[in-house]
Parts: sequence; structure tokens; C-alpha cells
Amino acid sequence: MGKFNRYLITAALPYANGPVHIGHLAGCYLPADIYVRYLRAKKADVKFVCGTDEHGVPITIKAMKENITPQDVVDKYHRIIGDSFAAMGISFDIFARTSDPVHHETASEFFLKMNNDGLFEEKESEQYYDPEKKVFLADRYIVGTCPNCGNDKAYGDQCERCGRTLSPDELINPHSALSDAVPVKKLTKHWYMPLQNYEPWLREWLLEGHKEWKNNVYGQCKSWIDNGLQSRAMTRDSNWGIKVPLPDADGKVLYVWFDAPIGYISATKELTPEWADYWCKEDTKLVHFIGKDNIVFHCIIFPAMLKAHGGYVFPENVPANEFLNIEGEKVSTSRNWAVWVHEYIKDFPDQQDVLRYVLCSTAPETKDNDFTWKDFQDRNNNELVSIFGNFINRTMVLMHKLCGGKVPPLHQDTTDEADRQLLSEFAAAKEKVENSIENYRFREALGEVIELSRKGNQYLQKSEPWIYSRTIEKLNAGEEVAGYTQADIPALQAKIENCLHVCLQLTANLSILVNPFLPFTARKICHMLKVVDRMLDWENAGSDKLLSVGYSLRAPELLFKKVEDEQVTAQIEKLHAGLKKSAAENAPAPAEAATPAAPPKPEIQYDDFAKLDLRVGTIIQAEKVEKADKLLKLQVDIGTEKRTVVSGIAMHFTPEEIVGKQVTLVANLAPRKMRGIESQGMILMAEHNGKLIFVNPAEATPPGSAIS
Repeated sequence: MGKFNRYLITAALPYANGPVHIGHLAGCYLPADIYVRYLRAKKADVKFVCGTDEHGVPITIKAMKENITPQDVVDKYHRIIGDSFAAMGISFDIFARTSDPVHHETASEFFLKMNNDGLFEEKESEQYYDPEKKVFLADRYIVGTCPNCGNDKAYGDQCERCGRTLSPDELINPHSALSDAVPVKKLTKHWYMPLQNYEPWLREWLLEGHKEWKNNVYGQCKSWIDNGLQSRAMTRDSNWGIKVPLPDADGKVLYVWFDAPIGYISATKELTPEWADYWCKEDTKLVHFIGKDNIVFHCIIFPAMLKAHGGYVFPENVPANEFLNIEGEKVSTSRNWAVWVHEYIKDFPDQQDVLRYVLCSTAPETKDNDFTWKDFQDRNNNELVSIFGNFINRTMVLMHKLCGGKVPPLHQDTTDEADRQLLSEFAAAKEKVENSIENYRFREALGEVIELSRKGNQYLQKSEPWIYSRTIEKLNAGEEVAGYTQADIPALQAKIENCLHVCLQLTANLSILVNPFLPFTARKICHMLKVVDRMLDWENAGSDKLLSVGYSLRAPELLFKKVEDEQVTAQIEKLHAGLKKSAAENAPAPAEAATPAAPPKPEIQYDDFAKLDLRVGTIIQAEKVEKADKLLKLQVDIGTEKRTVVSGIAMHFTPEEIVGKQVTLVANLAPRKMRGIESQGMILMAEHNGKLIFVNPAEATPPGSAIS
């Protein structure tokens, strides 16, 4: 197992504000489970930890929607999520909770250590405040009308109807979700971690030391670091969460993305008294399995926290997957466009491995991928049933029919090239599967297992033991068979026994190789072969002597059953019914009379427009221009360079809230001096109801991308 003596595998902590859907499974939980099951089969010292993330604004928003307490929310969904994972065979060693006392203690101690070492900056900034409830408001506590689609239930950070990222300033008629009061800005103090201080270390450890990480992970991290890291608040104003353990911090809690990854540490503490061996010894391999939306937290912020605290190992890899779409559309929990795991288990009882197979076969390992119910049906019927299941079923049926239900001998002196070739495939397949798993290419690894079963089918079909059996029957009955005599019966019987011996040894190998992916199926095969689970140890894979000659085996059982058209139709109808119900519940109120549009400008020719060089940019710095109330000085990254732009938006935005926003820049506008500063471009803005709105791409786009 290389230089590592123990393994600590984590899967992202799911928010306890709703059930888990198949996108969650495909993103990180199934890949993590496959990897862990493989390590266990290799008898590695491995711990697999996870748990629910029970703090943060999404929890309190859910509580408000359901008119229950945040504790009620997390209790409810911790159970639903945990039951769903268990039913799908996700084999955590512990599924903890960030509301557990040991987590509160661990996170508080972690914060205090950093604070006592002087690693935080204390800063005051203006934050939104509810003057009636007398509490500060996170962006999600501010509700208003989306300027893009008119949804009057949009949040201050995102409209869940159209998906647009927002800021509270962009909302039309913003109000507090707690009281309906119009929020105001008020000074508040928070503790910030100066991430920029860790840039040199992150460049050395991550950018130089982990070039083997997946391209999507490495590229996103490099972009963040190259654009320059900023101080980030590690506390929030809230009554729900881990209270900041300082005397002058009333009403403040730890930022959820500070406390959540510490949940991996506290979960390990709950699991074993030897937790420090897994977190503090250099011969531990720490691997985080996550979705791509969590890359920055696991690859930059949490490692920087571990470095600042000291004494902990750093992740050896963070194999993040992309997103899984459903029927061609992005998963949306707010629109109920999702396949919920707990509902799948009800609709397809005892078919967990079918979903595991399909999600692994279509896993979004390098790019977003699409789940469709038709593909689910095709992969089950054409691959699991017709290839993998068919080979094992035919082998077991023929063994009972032609060999009396016992493992026949292999007659070494009569084996042919086909026998020897297939036997040699066992070890070769093991090596391929092993190499793919260890490099986090799980789709490829599963494909090798299916390919091996396909070769078994081809071998069985070409060997035709049933033909030899009929020939023996005819010869024993005194019938004449062209090319054969009674003297050929022993040789014909040897061919039958050789073929089925090889097929049974292959069946045993397939159970081992498929076990990390389809554990329920592997155990069904072991039951038919009358072997204990110990045979599934990885060291046994590749062997052609797993089943003893003369050993009686159980009757065959079908491993998979076909998915019918009616089931597919029902699931698609269910998806659309959920979408319609959600749309009805979240329909916007009748729109107010729109502000009159600006009068049209004189007509221009295409050539006039073609002269514009419009580029996507990212604001990386912002500051007020002295003695100019309306001006902000911006640094805008446009990929090939960084531009200084002076923009008259200071009455609408604070510098802090626009850093990181993507904008559209007129890149070939002649430079112009404003207040002594040379402005090298113009940012495009839109105006609606007296509010300015950034004109930006609908999705995150690399800086410098041309707009045409």
C-alpha cells in the first residue's frame, strides 16, 4: 500500500436541511464508498467518516419554511439522510453530527488555538440588520423580487427560480425574512483569517506538490491562488451554530465553513480513541471526496486552517466530481427536479446495486454528465442483466445440469488455448481494476469488471458445453454421431468440466472485483457459491483456484431483473409532477407596473458593434476613490492582464461586496483619467427601478472570454 500505514477517507458533510438525491450520491458518496470498500478488501487500516452539517443559514431557512425549530430540522433530516445512505450500502464507519457536543468542543478549541496564536484579524464592517428583530441578517435572510425573472421570493444571494447569483442590493423591494422590515446597514465586528498569508505555502504544497490532482480541482485552485487570496470572515452574526468562544462575541457563531470541515476531526474522535493517529501522523493518507462546489473549502481554506493550527496532516488528494444533471436539466431541489434516494429505495426495492451501477457508469468524473431513466433502463437490461448477470446465471445453471451441482475438475492435459486465455485474464483484470481505483477512475474500473464478464460470455458461447453433453447422451444411447465414438466420451466430458470449472472460477473472481461497486450483488454470488465473505479479500482476486473441486454449490438465483417501460414512464411522470407542484407553490405574485424602459438610442450598423471588444472579467480588488463619493477604483482580471477601471457605482455597492463578481468589460475603450487615475475600460451595467445591476455571464466563465 505504499508509504501509508493508515487511511482516513472523508465524504462531504451533507446539509441537514433536506433529503439526499442521486446527484449527491454520484458526486462524492458512491466514489468514496467504492474506494473504501477496495481498501478494506486489501486489509488496509482505514476509517471512513461523514456526518450531517447542522449549522448555517440553510438550516434556519428550512425551519422558517416548515414552521419548526432548527433543531427539529436537523433531527428530521439527519435520520432521513442516514437511512438513505445505509440503504444504498454507503458504509461509513461513523455518521456523526455537527450538533454533537464533541464537535462543539473540538471546533471551539480549534478556533481558540488560532485566536490565541494571533492568527485572526478583528475587523468592523457594515452588514445588513433587521431594525425590528434587532439581529444581523445573512444574505439568505433578505428576500425580495429578482431583477432577472420577477420571482418575488428571491433570496439575497440567489434566485432559486432562475438560478441567478444576486446580492441584497440587487433585489427589488428587499425585506427581512424575519419581520418584513426593510434591512439597514450597521457596523459589526468579526474575526477574519488572512488567507493571503498562506499563499506562499499553498503554492508550494498544492500547486507544486500536487500536480497529479484532477484537472478540475487543480485548475480551480490555481485560479483562486493566482487571483490573490483575501481575508475571509470566520464568524457570523447568528443565534444558530457554535458560539464564538470569546467574552466579547455575543450573538456570534463560527462560520459554517470553518466549523464543518472540523466535523471530520470530531467524527473521528467519536469513532476511535486513536483518532490522533489518523489526523496527526505523517504516514496517514487523508483523502476528501467532494463535489466541485466544495473545492475551494477543502483545498484552500481547510488546509490553510490545518497549517495555521499545526499538528495535522494535509489531504493527499481531493478527487472532486462535477455535477450530475437529470433528464438534460440541472438538479434543482427548490424546483423539486431531483431523484430522491429515499424515494428510489421505495420504488425499486432490493435494486440498490442497479442505481450504484448506473451512477458509477455515468459518473461526472471529468465533466457534468446526465442521468436519464431510459439510460438507467438500458444499462440495467443490456449490461447488468444481459452481460454480467447472464454469464453467472448460465454458469450456475449449466453446472447444476451438466456437473451435478458440484465444482468439476480442470483436466490440465486437455485444456485448450481458449481455457488458458480466459484463466490468464483473471490476474490481468485485477491489475487494471486496481490501477483505475487507486487513480480514482471508478468508471474505468467498473468497465473492466463488465468487460471480464463479457469475455466469460464469449468463452462460454464458443465452448458450447451443452453440445458436448448432447453428443455424450446420443453416444450412450447407441446413436451414431459423425466424428465421434464411444471412446471419445471421456474427452468430451473433460471439455465440459474444463469449461465450467473455468467459468466458476471466473464467477468467484467477478464477485471479488465487483464487490467495491456492487456489494449486495457480490454477497448474493457468495451465497450461491457457498463461500464466506472472506473470499472477497482482494488478495484472492486473480486466482484460478478459489473454488475446490467437488464442492457442492447452491441453486442459481437471478442477480438482476429487467426494468420495464412502464417503470421508466412512471419515474419521468413523477419528475414532472414534482416540478409542476413546486412551480405552483413558488409562483411569483402579480408583477408591479414596470419602470418605463429607457428610450431607444439611434440605430447603428453591425460594423459599429463589431468594433467593441467585450470581455468577461473578475473584480479582484475594489476601493473607494478619495474625495469622490460616486467612484470606485477596481482591479479587473481579464485573463491576459489585470486592468484598472474607475466606475461610478460607489452609491450602489460597497467595495467588499463586489470582490469576486464577474463583469462585462469594454476592453478596447480608450484610456481616460478620472480623479488622476487612468481608467482602462468600462464595466457594463443595467438599471432597473433605480438600482444598478451588473451585466455578467449566467455561469462562471474564465476571465478574458470574449463576448460576441
